[in-house]
Amino acid sequence: GEVLKNLNKFYKRKEIQRLGAENGLDARLFHQAFISFRKYIMESSSVSADLHIILNDICCDAGKVCPLGHVDDLFPFFLRHAKQIFPMLDCMDDLRKISDLRLPPNWYPDARAIQRKIIFHAGPTNSGKTYHAIQRFLSAKSGIYCGPLKLLAHEIFQKTNDANVPCDLVTGEERVYANEDARQAPHIACTIEMCSTNTPYEVAVIDEIQMIRDPARGWAWTRALLGLCAEEIHVCGEAAAVDLVTELMYTTGEEVEVRNYKRLTPLTVLDDALESLDNLRPGDCIVCFSKNDIYSVSRQIEARGLECAVIYGSLPPGTKLEQAKKFNDPDDPCKILVATDAIGMGLNLCIRRIIFNSIVKPTVNEKGEKEIDSIPTSQALQIAGRAGRFGSSFTQGEVTTMHREDLVQLKEILSEAVPPVKAAGLHPTPEQIEMFAYHLPDATLSNLIDIFVSLSQVDGMYFVCNIDDFKFLADMIQHIPLNLRSRYVFCTAPLNRKEPFVCTTLLKFARQFSRNEPLTFDWLCRHTKWPLAAPKNIKELVHLEAVHDVFDLYLWLSYRFMDMFPDAALVRDIQKKLDDIIQVGVCNITKLIRASQSAAAPGTAEVVSEDFPTAKRDARVASDRRGAKSPGALSIAVEAPALRRARNPRASRSGTRQEDLKSYGRGSLANRLLREGLLTQEMLRQLESEWQDQHRNGRYGFGSKRDDQHSSKETGKKRK
Repeated sequence: GEVLKNLNKFYKRKEIQRLGAENGLDARLFHQAFISFRKYIMESSSVSADLHIILNDICCDAGKVCPLGHVDDLFPFFLRHAKQIFPMLDCMDDLRKISDLRLPPNWYPDARAIQRKIIFHAGPTNSGKTYHAIQRFLSAKSGIYCGPLKLLAHEIFQKTNDANVPCDLVTGEERVYANEDARQAPHIACTIEMCSTNTPYEVAVIDEIQMIRDPARGWAWTRALLGLCAEEIHVCGEAAAVDLVTELMYTTGEEVEVRNYKRLTPLTVLDDALESLDNLRPGDCIVCFSKNDIYSVSRQIEARGLECAVIYGSLPPGTKLEQAKKFNDPDDPCKILVATDAIGMGLNLCIRRIIFNSIVKPTVNEKGEKEIDSIPTSQALQIAGRAGRFGSSFTQGEVTTMHREDLVQLKEILSEAVPPVKAAGLHPTPEQIEMFAYHLPDATLSNLIDIFVSLSQVDGMYFVCNIDDFKFLADMIQHIPLNLRSRYVFCTAPLNRKEPFVCTTLLKFARQFSRNEPLTFDWLCRHTKWPLAAPKNIKELVHLEAVHDVFDLYLWLSYRFMDMFPDAALVRDIQKKLDDIIQVGVCNITKLIRASQSAAAPGTAEVVSEDFPTAKRDARVASDRRGAKSPGALSIAVEAPALRRARNPRASRSGTRQEDLKSYGRGSLANRLLREGLLTQEMLRQLESEWQDQHRNGRYGFGSKRDDQHSSKETGKKRK
């Protein structure tokens, strides 16, 4: 007991904590080291003689005027123990130098060796800012275009070659040469992660610069902005990024010329919500934030005798382009588009009116928890701006919501100023991680990344990007024997960790790679069960999308390990065939939904997609308060009133209980109880009557003082 008391006294002393910090033990490491040190002393059958003597002096002389020992005398033994469990403490100075991220401009000596001219084209969607930058790109002797999406890179690649300017395409999965002899063309269109910081160009274009703040990919924009070796850098994006770009360029000694653009066609926020799918017009685009809503809304549209195109994020690029082409074609009967926020960039669409099916979106916070929050102003403007594209058949854009109660909040969101971009993303390089591994040879890659981030120093203009996906893959393949550089490459593979089939495939790729066995076309066909048939339901369509991602993964790895992934050309051929199969499935999506529902449990109101958050799914009910053609028609996926009230405390509470009951009356629970004989229509009517009576009598407290107080507190909270 006396030993434990003195150990705790040692832990609490400020002088000891300060000494720990001087030796590389921050608060977290100090705490972990002390817990281990205390356990070692208290549970060991014996300790070293010198430590035993110190403990004896401290405990036996406690209370004496001139004690032989003091708890501070334990520090050398504590530090020795800490270095055993945290080996990096012996080389902390070296590790701190390696992870010092305070001067990123110095990482790019080629760019610093020339005086670059920076031109910022600032403006909203559909203002012509990118057009003017591309015109300069086309007139240059050499140039590079860096975009956020494969679709955008492919579009610039085609436009440049159509203008008789030879241009290569470089993405993570492929390289397409303009010249038949595979000579590198003077112009390149690439995804931003693939840009070269060593090749000199006359002109470089960096598109969507506001994504420099992206928590996962922002590092790629920072690298391009600071590192591209070009005489002119044309930066395109929101005006909210102007101040940050100017500050970053001040550190490199380069001035920024800002050219402001205004929207080329007017955009009007309507005063009326759509309220019913019966009010749809040609050129309308309904924007949803989940596959679940996409499936539900698209089926209801076709139930009304209308044809619609469908676009969402996990569709292959070819399928997205085909759906966009179908919607844009004036001779095609398809005049309605149902899409996710994937239409925000990368696709040219002839949209008259944007209709937000919802203004809340499932998100994942910094702790990895799922939340439902209002869409930010930047994203709302990006999506709304797709209406009334300049040069299309619609000279004016319109935007509204599906539900009346959402319209007021949408107007507020769109009227708010876009918050300025505060910081640019950074990411540890392979060279930095290799130097860490040299000092810490026994640490896993995941631990190396953790230590790097904990020791890294950044100034106020930068932040270290989220590395959760990297660590997830590092932990997943940790047991597979790979050299560090190969392991790092596998961990940077672009895949969705929510897709089990893709993650399992990466694991198999890594295992076979470690055995030095090439991953052949035949092996991949066996693994994916190719050839595949057209999907018969939504589940099969989702699986085909996952297989397409597996082919993408193979091509991405083949670009980095050509000898081990030798059949890229064959895989690219079957990927195109798979794209065609998926297109057939998307064109028949309503049939797939019906097949899925008939195969589901009786009473299931909606097709539930795998990636849809449970909290959001449970909060939605299938109801169509207006415009349902028949009792059997699938109703619009309308958010539960409770969810709408939670995200919009200003919304009126009147009639909500009656609304709730009607929703439940048409929902799956009521139908199942009726079928099983546990509930009759008369009982349902009686329940509705009692519910309304109780509401009028205030038994649920909706008009009570307590509820008003609760409501007033909620209005000050973040809407979720």
